[in-house]
Amino acid sequence: MVCAATLMSCRPSGSAKLHAEPQADTAQTAPQGDVFMRRDGKLFGLPVIKDVYRPTAIDTIPFPFFDARLSAALREQYRLLDNPRLSRNHRIGGLTVNEKQLREVITRLLEWQYTYPDGIHNQLEAWQIRGEDKRGNVLFTGYFTPIVPVNDKPKTPFLHPIYDRPRNWEGPYPTRREIEAGKKLQGLGLELAYAKDKLDVYFMQIQGSGFIEYPNGRKKYLAYNGTNRHPFRGLENLIAKNLPDEELAFSPQGMKRFFNNNPHLTDSILHLNPSYTFFTAADKRPEGAGGVPLSGAISIAVDPRYIPLGSCLLAAVPVYDPVSKTVRHQYRILVAQDTGGRIRGAGHIDYYTGIGATAGKQAGQLRHYGRLWLLLPKNIVRPPYVN
Repeated sequence: MVCAATLMSCRPSGSAKLHAEPQADTAQTAPQGDVFMRRDGKLFGLPVIKDVYRPTAIDTIPFPFFDARLSAALREQYRLLDNPRLSRNHRIGGLTVNEKQLREVITRLLEWQYTYPDGIHNQLEAWQIRGEDKRGNVLFTGYFTPIVPVNDKPKTPFLHPIYDRPRNWEGPYPTRREIEAGKKLQGLGLELAYAKDKLDVYFMQIQGSGFIEYPNGRKKYLAYNGTNRHPFRGLENLIAKNLPDEELAFSPQGMKRFFNNNPHLTDSILHLNPSYTFFTAADKRPEGAGGVPLSGAISIAVDPRYIPLGSCLLAAVPVYDPVSKTVRHQYRILVAQDTGGRIRGAGHIDYYTGIGATAGKQAGQLRHYGRLWLLLPKNIVRPPYVN
């Protein structure tokens, strides 16, 4: 295997810095051969990975420092693996993974908390996932937990309801257009709060949960409570056709800019997506599909057919500058704790950036490539592997 880590060592500057935690800011190894990096972080010149996973010498990959936040997230992985609904055994290409192995990885990683791992190659082995192009390049996109300003009563400018899911509904649920027209759910007592910006409600629906904040500063967490069962249709490509810089279409900031400049198009475009997400008040931290709290810059959403929920991964996370050019890759331990409707296959993960506006900006800017290695205990009998 060619261990291509990063091609540039300079740090990003400005507000677009994606990571600042010291445990991920490790020394980088130089690439071998004719490997070069595109501005979006994709590496070219790497060999083909024939199976879904390929074994990699773990001592050729930099390991990050283990701190208290990572240790807490690893302990949540134990709880996630207690979930009886999760699969206990996974067959992914030529690789077989079971719950016992995933637990053992957590235990071994926790032995190195607050240190740089020394001799970890004697304890764990790394399996690189083939990625989008079957050469190890994995697309990293971001998601976050928004904070939406609201009022408990409809009062200008707080006029856009956030709805709980209707119970005992007969027939098909109404579409987004019908719900926002205000004639289908009014008077049923389903309004949880009223937002002052319809787009804030839409973005919270895309993320699947969020905090609402009242004028007095009080916050409440709203958890996902199902949809109207109409098909989801992403709006990014529709908006990109009307934006000078198409990359802005993938961020809330870019979409807001578009709608602020074209307010007459807001309803007509949003209603092209008939899907509508409902919420319910919850007394907890943001959780993923695994049922445990998410940790910013540590938790990821995956396709569990390729990356088991409860697994721990070593990642080369892309770090970019203010003009969205990847300047290096930063090594981190990530934990698979969530799933997502847009995450399909071995070449895409969603990286949780945290809570609030700063996290939202980071999530909106992130559309870059990195690499992932599934961590498993060493000294396990495996069938011969042919690359």
